[in-house]
Amino acid sequence: MNQTVTKASAVISPLGDSALVITFGDSIQYDIHKQIKTCKDSIELNPFPGFIECVPAFTNLTIFYNPLEVVAAVKKKEKKEFVSPFEVVSSFLQSKLENEQTEKKLDHRTVSIPVCYGGEYGPDLEYVARHHNLTPEEVISIHSEGEYLAYMIGFAPGFPFLGGLSEKIATPRRPSPRTSIPAGSVGIAGMQTGVYPISTPGGWQLIGQTPIKLFLPEQNPPSLLQAGDIVKFEPISKEEYQEILAKEGEK
Repeated sequence: MNQTVTKASAVISPLGDSALVITFGDSIQYDIHKQIKTCKDSIELNPFPGFIECVPAFTNLTIFYNPLEVVAAVKKKEKKEFVSPFEVVSSFLQSKLENEQTEKKLDHRTVSIPVCYGGEYGPDLEYVARHHNLTPEEVISIHSEGEYLAYMIGFAPGFPFLGGLSEKIATPRRPSPRTSIPAGSVGIAGMQTGVYPISTPGGWQLIGQTPIKLFLPEQNPPSLLQAGDIVKFEPISKEEYQEILAKEGEK
């Protein structure tokens, strides 16, 4: 498999015949996220011919492109007979990475998400509390006082993988996943927290639920949260949950 290693220590690898992956590291950390976000924003601001979209993850960025448009653009400009779409896009990205300035501060959008914790909305809150010798109220306080970075969106449409969870409430996944989890459920898995945007199977420890919609198929992009967002959770009562849910249903 052909690979390109840039001066920025990123590795560019092909993914099929219409995509490639830029790998920036092998661990979940803010510096790597910053490189991914900076590269994504730069590509989208100044895309190459044939560019379709960028998909960020914890340690890499996948770039999808139309190989026919890539080849057509190069042949028109340079009059070449044979053109490798991967080599063309890889060369473009290599140049961009080598000249990219990552010392600038990222701008993060902050999104507040209301959560009704415990009871029917958070059936695992008691377990998480017992696991750490805490009270449910202490778990709620620790969880809602944190600020969480959305490293990536995936698994299910609009599902945010959020980093920044306190070690005080970090809890392993359930030994057996549930076959169905309600949309809006807020969960914990190891050192991560997240929100299920749609009803789906899952093994995260459920501590609460939000009445707002995270998956918005009628919008573009169809996700309330994007990679790079800062998320804050706001505790609400059952009554407030129902009021917000009714307003969401009217939209």
